[in-house]
Amino acid sequence: MIRKEFGRLTDWEDRHRLLIARLLIVLFATLAIDAAGSVLIYFFERHAQGTEITSFGDALFFTTVQLLTVSSQIKNPLTPSGRIVDVFLEVWAVIVVAGSAGAIASFFQSAEP
Repeated sequence: MIRKEFGRLTDWEDRHRLLIARLLIVLFATLAIDAAGSVLIYFFERHAQGTEITSFGDALFFTTVQLLTVSSQIKNPLTPSGRIVDVFLEVWAVIVVAGSAGAIASFFQSAEP
């Protein structure tokens, strides 16, 4: 029984390729969103009064932790435009987490018993 289960771990089926393809699409789309979001956050927030985003590195950090649904202690965004970008980032993160969990659940449900 154990040997059979370990054998399943090493088999590479179409469902494995489908899962990897879906996760790679999500990864690359999220990297593109991270890059675009960082540019926008930097552009909108860098001159706001009281901002903690003063460099592109700060903007990249803020955007990345938002996409990881971790959040940060940076007191941003302060501008209306930055807040719109932040909401988009948070919505994207929730959709990606739920979608990735669904893809993984589908992968395991499609396995033969």
